Amino acid sequence: MFWSWEKYSTGTAKKLGLENPGLQLEALGKEAGTGLVIPGADPEEKQGRRKEDGDPRSEILSIAIPSWEKLNSGTSGTMTGQLFGFSANRHIVTGLLVNLLSSICIVFINKWIYVHYGFPNMTLTLVHFVVTWLGLYICQKMDIFSPKSLPVRRIMWLALSFCGFVAFTNLSLQNNSIGTYQLAKAMTTPVIILIQTTYYKKTFSTKIKLTLVPITLGVMLNSYYDVRFNVLGTVFATLGVLVTSLYQVWVGAKQHELQVNSMQLLYYQAPLSSAFLLGIIPLFEPLTGDGGILGPWSLPALVTVLFSGVVAFLVNLSIYWIIGNTSAVTYNMFGHFKFCITLIGGYLLFHDPLSLNQALGILCTLAGILSYTHFKLVEQEEGKSRLAQRP
Repeated sequence: MFWSWEKYSTGTAKKLGLENPGLQLEALGKEAGTGLVIPGADPEEKQGRRKEDGDPRSEILSIAIPSWEKLNSGTSGTMTGQLFGFSANRHIVTGLLVNLLSSICIVFINKWIYVHYGFPNMTLTLVHFVVTWLGLYICQKMDIFSPKSLPVRRIMWLALSFCGFVAFTNLSLQNNSIGTYQLAKAMTTPVIILIQTTYYKKTFSTKIKLTLVPITLGVMLNSYYDVRFNVLGTVFATLGVLVTSLYQVWVGAKQHELQVNSMQLLYYQAPLSSAFLLGIIPLFEPLTGDGGILGPWSLPALVTVLFSGVVAFLVNLSIYWIIGNTSAVTYNMFGHFKFCITLIGGYLLFHDPLSLNQALGILCTLAGILSYTHFKLVEQEEGKSRLAQRP
């Protein structure tokens, strides 16, 4: 129990004094495929909203500062400021650690399940969906967010793309090395830019477009020299990138269209996606016997699968909190750190081979990602400055 929340209902923000971790998605994606990602957790959107509603930490400090002047006591004021500052920083560090551990663990747990238990992919995805909905149900009962009634027909295609997004990225993890799986996810950014440019007539600066070159080149270099390269894994990785990109574009549009936040949307989307999976699982996976959902699974296998569902929920819950309580810079830099840690962990835990050319590909992709983040954040700040200068 440790941090404050913002409660959203149809656009009105209310502060909640809860002290507990919380689910969101960058969404998009940026944790995509390892478990779930709450739709629409765009750092730009969250940061902009926080600027309007106020940063919880700055509000706490603004209470402490006037008290120093009223008391005219430098010593007591310093102590008060230190206490408030320490508390806020402690909450942020705790939230980041929860997200770091859960984000890394979900990749390794899922890979462990595939390698050591051979648990069916779609069934694992279904378990994650169900656990996520149960977690959201508990959250709304605790008044962490307020559900909003949504017409099923307006989120049906979004729910279908959600199934494909998680299933294909998990299949990519199952059939590729962790390094190739991680780098393939980086291709989501170029594909999203392509979709938005082609179909939504959105424009991007030349600097942003040029950062896509090292990202794409690095992914191709790593895949080409991956000794575990296989056609099936490449197909799943490609489908995962395409469906994930479409999902991320659509989910942002749906949130705006329906005037809901990420948790409200996922609260209805998760059970609908579960229903779709229930209908197609029998067509692709056995129900009984070895490898079937009703097969003779050992107790450790079942416990690990359920645990992966809980961890997937924690990933998204902690992302939601991080984006709402830190800056876009913190969110992106922390994402790059997790990217590197996950790559290193894959090579150490699963003994994935790494050639010099693959290492160069990884560095090339990482350089492109860092450059993209830098230029994107600079453009955001310039945009805010122009708005502030308007009369």
